[in-house]
Amino acid sequence: MTDYQVHTLPNGIRILHKHAPSAIAHCCFIVNAGSRDEAEHQEGLAHFIEHLLFKETEKRNTSQILNRLELVGADLNAYTTKEYTCIHASFLKQHLERAIDLFEDILFHSTFPEEEQEKERGVILDEIASYLDQPEEAIQDDFEELLFKGHPIGANILGTPETVAKLNTNDIKQFIAANNNTSEMVFAVFGEYDFKKITRLAEKYFGALPVNNAKKQRLKPDKNVTGLYRFSKPISQTHCIIGGQAYSSSHANKHGLLLLNNLLGGMGMSSRLNLEIREKHGIAYTIESNYTALTDTGIFSIYFGTDSEKAEKAAKLVHRELKKLRDQKLGSLQLHQTKQKFIGQIALAEESHMSLIISMAKSLLDFNYVDSLPQLFDKINAVTTEQLLAISNEIFDNNSMITLLFEPK
Repeated sequence: MTDYQVHTLPNGIRILHKHAPSAIAHCCFIVNAGSRDEAEHQEGLAHFIEHLLFKETEKRNTSQILNRLELVGADLNAYTTKEYTCIHASFLKQHLERAIDLFEDILFHSTFPEEEQEKERGVILDEIASYLDQPEEAIQDDFEELLFKGHPIGANILGTPETVAKLNTNDIKQFIAANNNTSEMVFAVFGEYDFKKITRLAEKYFGALPVNNAKKQRLKPDKNVTGLYRFSKPISQTHCIIGGQAYSSSHANKHGLLLLNNLLGGMGMSSRLNLEIREKHGIAYTIESNYTALTDTGIFSIYFGTDSEKAEKAAKLVHRELKKLRDQKLGSLQLHQTKQKFIGQIALAEESHMSLIISMAKSLLDFNYVDSLPQLFDKINAVTTEQLLAISNEIFDNNSMITLLFEPK
C-alpha cells in the first residue's frame, strides 16, 4: 500500500500529497528542466531563470513576492540541478493557499524585466566568483566537466561569466516554451490536510494553465574519458577527486552502488575511507564519496583535501580500499551491518520533511510512483555480496576513472 495520494490535472500537472499530523507544512513544485537542457552557449540559463522567478510577475513586484510568505513566518527558496528546477516553502499549515497562489504566480506569470535581469546577472557573477574561491566546490565542477566532456551534463549549473553576460529575455522565453512540459511537473504537499482540499486548491490555481507538450531532446552522454589531470591553483592544500560515470536512477544496480558508496565514504565517521585515511593515518580532514544518479547516467566520486606532501599517500590508500572491494566479497556480517546502517540513515533522513517531499516528487516525476519505506528497505536488503563484487569491479575499475588534482602553485 502507498502512503501518498496523487491527482492529475487535465493539463498534465500532477498533485502529490503525503498526510502527516503537524502544525508545519511543506510544499514544492518541481519542473523537469535543468541545466542539461540548455542550448550551447546558454550555460547558466536555467539557474538564471530560477533567480528571476522571485523578481516580478504580472501582479506582484519583488517586495510583494518575498513578503507573501515571509510576512507569515514562512520560508521560501528554490534551486536548480542538472535535470530539475525546484521551488519549495515551509509554513504554518493554515497558509497553504497563500503558498499555492504564490507558486502559480511566479512560475507561470513572471515578466523577467530587463532591469531585474541586470541585477541578478551581477548577483550570479558574484556567486560564480565565490565558488571559484572555494577549491573543494570548484574541483567538483571541473571533474564533471571532464567526465562529460562536450556534453551539457558537464556544464556548470551557474554557467560562466561569458555565457551569463549574454543571456536575455528571448533566451528565457524560448527555454521555458521548449522545456516546461506540464506533464513533467509535480506539485507536492506534506502536511495535515484532507486530500480533497489540496486537489480543490490545485485545480483553482493550476487547473486552467495551458497544456505544454514540449518534448525534450536529451542525449545520453558517451562513456567518459579517463586519465590523470593536474592543475596548479593559488591554494594552500592539494584537493583531489577520483571517480567516473555510474548507474542511472533506473538501473537495477543503483541500490547496490548506494550501499557501496555509504560503506566507503558516506555519512558518519565510521566509513572505510574516513577510518583509514583520517582516523588511522591522520592525513586528511575531509574525505568522502558521493553517488548521484541522473535519469540516463550517474556520477561516482571520492574527494579529499590534504597537505601536498601527503596527497600521493592518500590517493594510494583510496585505491587500496577500492581494490579490497573489487577483490573480496563482503562477509555476511559485514553485509548485514552495512545494510542496517544505511537503512537507519534513510529512516532518520525522513525526519527532514522538506527533503522527504522533494524526494517523493522527484520519484513521481521520474518513475510515476513513490516507494514506501518498507519497499525501499526490501530493495536494499535484496542486494547480495555477489552483486556488490560485480558492481565494484565495474564502477571502481581504475581504467574507467578520472583522477583530478588541484595543486598549490
